[in-house]
Amino acid sequence: MPADEIRTLAALLPGWEAAGDELTRTFRFDDYYRTIAFVNAVAWVSHRADHHPDLEVGYNRCRVRYTTHSAGGLTTNDFACAARVDALG
Repeated sequence: MPADEIRTLAALLPGWEAAGDELTRTFRFDDYYRTIAFVNAVAWVSHRADHHPDLEVGYNRCRVRYTTHSAGGLTTNDFACAARVDALG
């Protein structure tokens, strides 16, 4: 995906950072229970979309990282899935 298109799509997703071949955002929560509820919701949305992010989970945070390994970087699908995850947070 061309860099100018990445910048345009990233501007539509406040809080997300497009760097290198990844699109990332860290979501913060009040406690572990809410963090895990979010992780489970991301898992369900990801399963339905058949596109799975890398997740880093802590007590009150979850970092979500999208990339498309088969494309060697970002695709429009990464941005569409990030928008779906935003609707959860």
